[in-house]
Amino acid sequence: MAKLRAAIKGIHAWAPEDVLTNQDLEKMVDTTDEWITTRTGIKERHILKGEGLGTSDMGVEAVKGLLKKTGTKPEEVDLLICATVTPDMQFPATANIISDKVGIKNAFSFDMNAACSTFIYALVTASKYVESGEYKKVIVVGGDKMSSITDYTDRATCVIFGDAAGAVLLEPTTEDVGIIDHRFYTDGSGRVHLHQKAGGSVKPASHATVDAREHFIYQEGQPVFKFAVTNMADVAVEIMQRNHLSSDDIDWLVPHQANLRIIEATARRMKLQKEKVMINIQRYGNTTNGTIPMCLYEWESQLKKGDNLVLAAFGGGFTWGAIYLKWAYDGKKQG
Repeated sequence: MAKLRAAIKGIHAWAPEDVLTNQDLEKMVDTTDEWITTRTGIKERHILKGEGLGTSDMGVEAVKGLLKKTGTKPEEVDLLICATVTPDMQFPATANIISDKVGIKNAFSFDMNAACSTFIYALVTASKYVESGEYKKVIVVGGDKMSSITDYTDRATCVIFGDAAGAVLLEPTTEDVGIIDHRFYTDGSGRVHLHQKAGGSVKPASHATVDAREHFIYQEGQPVFKFAVTNMADVAVEIMQRNHLSSDDIDWLVPHQANLRIIEATARRMKLQKEKVMINIQRYGNTTNGTIPMCLYEWESQLKKGDNLVLAAFGGGFTWGAIYLKWAYDGKKQG
């Protein structure tokens, strides 16, 4: 009997209309377009504005579009996983809220959080449910409202992040497509370099933590950059070696969009030409768990059935990993 795999059968993504450019940031903090572009590759980022709007609202737009283009009814969905570091609230899960807002009633849902690596972690987690044979339609949503935890007086971090969400539909297949292999890692000692100081059980929210601006992203740029450059590249090469893939065999690298220099370093280690690397960081910035699905969505029309893709990410924690998958359909045939 042919091995059952989980294959991506559809992708949709959504970003807010409001755009924050480098020129806008020049008026807010002591920075320049040249400084931002040289160090990050970012020119602009999308920001979700409006009272009472959160990550679920972007996830809803992504899921609605996904259901429509794949001809899937909400009641047909078996499971929804939301990858996010900016949940609507501590509980219930943002996945539950998304499910309710789009009418998914016959599924269970939960959130995952592994910082910027969460989307690929969630994708593999979802694939195991599909491979069990019990789940036929599983949705993975990756999205973050990073503007909600960004300190716009901190020039080191406010230039990096944006808001967006994307969603994929996984279905079982016995064809030679789908998620084939993955390698994931964690080094918890890296937490000191990238975290949110307050708001958890160790340091609950208080007047003092708010006054100290401890509910925003805290990042020590140099150690994070150094670790990310090495480990995202290492794990991408490892997944190639494990599956006996050369650079000629890889059709696309789909990297987390954290920093253009990290993306370029990973591509060099994989010996890939730039034409094989999905890069849109200049228009969206780092949307954390929205980056990889946004890339897949924007390149969907160029993807062909059987294409070899490597998805690679690095996140706070530290967490990092890579997935090897074969694309399951010709993108141009999707609505």
